[in-house]
Amino acid sequence: MASVETAGVVLPSDEHGRRSSTTLGREVVAEALSPVDPIGAEAALRVNEWRTGYPPHFRRLVEAGFADASTAVTIAETGLAALHDRFRVLTATGAELPLAATFEQPVAQTLTTRSIQGIASPDTFTLPVNGRRLEDETLLLQLDLWEQRGALEPSAAAAVREVAHQPDWLPLRGTKVVVLGAGAEMGPLQALLSWGAEVIAIDLPRPELWRRLEKIAQAGAGVLHVPEMDGTPGVDLLHDLPAIAQWLANFEGPLVLGNYAYADGAANLRVSMATDLLATRLISERDDVSLAYLATPTDVFGVPADVIEFSATAYDRGRIKGARSLLKAVSGGRLLQRNHRPGPEPGIADAVIPQQGPNYLLAKRIQRWRATVARRAGVPVSLLVAPPTRTRSVTKNRALAAAYAGAHHFGVDVFNPSTSNVLMAGLLVHDLNTGGAPISEPWREEALKAVPGGLWRGPYAPRSALGLALLLGYGVSRG
Repeated sequence: MASVETAGVVLPSDEHGRRSSTTLGREVVAEALSPVDPIGAEAALRVNEWRTGYPPHFRRLVEAGFADASTAVTIAETGLAALHDRFRVLTATGAELPLAATFEQPVAQTLTTRSIQGIASPDTFTLPVNGRRLEDETLLLQLDLWEQRGALEPSAAAAVREVAHQPDWLPLRGTKVVVLGAGAEMGPLQALLSWGAEVIAIDLPRPELWRRLEKIAQAGAGVLHVPEMDGTPGVDLLHDLPAIAQWLANFEGPLVLGNYAYADGAANLRVSMATDLLATRLISERDDVSLAYLATPTDVFGVPADVIEFSATAYDRGRIKGARSLLKAVSGGRLLQRNHRPGPEPGIADAVIPQQGPNYLLAKRIQRWRATVARRAGVPVSLLVAPPTRTRSVTKNRALAAAYAGAHHFGVDVFNPSTSNVLMAGLLVHDLNTGGAPISEPWREEALKAVPGGLWRGPYAPRSALGLALLLGYGVSRG
């Protein structure tokens, strides 16, 4: 897929001046594999139709890291280096420079700050689920139910229970949370402000977006810091990184740099690289910065032994056990395959949905790689696997919307955005108050406090049930 860009952080161009995310993705995956799996690297380079042929190679990136922690770290370091070496920055004059030269560019216009103090009293932790706000016993019962269904990992349920019993944690006193993509459906901005936290918002200069965020801030209990240029709120991560870095330098820490920004297609890669460049800048200049990310559940992860055992039990007790043999027979074994092969940990949870495309998966892999590398540099990191969620970016894709509508037939819970963002904000609060995942094998770090919605512990490999879920959910999603 080619991308047209006019300035700021851009994809590399080939000898014909084309900026191809397909070429970029294939080369970066191959380079990341090359130090530890040269055969896998060659296989990635040989893929002609990358947009449809990418999933096995993203899986290989994870599996190759199972050998030991140092192997996974090498993959992450090599992948990030490959991206930073290839990406470029286009100046206002049209000059194309290495990405590292971004912060050498003059700041076109200094950002100013407008701060909004909420008028409400801080909320306690309550979780909106199906039109109700759960707290106390009802909240604990819901966590038990999700845990029993396999929708969230036991470590996630335990963390939310602890947050519910520690209301003093919620305001994150003394800490400022930078929310990149402040208007994102999955972002923590509204929850944090309702709990009395201090939030620094960064998003595009769209008047309707900022009017909405300002109303949220006024109705909350925290403080919202808004960047402005000539009195207009908002700033562009792709084009204004020097100004953003300069602006953030004025805030006393500790700072949490939370990445919740999203764009469609190749632009998502550009945004992810811009945010990664900002992260590396901040952690190189300050010792009071933490990083926060939400990982997508529709990716590939290593999972521990209890996940494998849970899934095997669910397979043996499946509600459609009688029809399963017939469906597998008529599909040549493609439908309703076991989610995990019996064996030692780590198992492999592969929930990649090919329709989301390689740009989306590489953009999310950048965040996972940065989390792995930053942890080993002593930077606190919160990386949390979020649940499948009915966000606008999902439901506007009719096939994905239908698959999500039918997913419950196969042991997968799909959450509403209002539930997901409060739940994940609560887990972020837990990480920031407890230090997050201890350093171990990267796959264990990523599995801790995950909320994969049943994609890991369900009976069936997600792609082997995707078509059936789509058929069963089609009428519901249209309604």
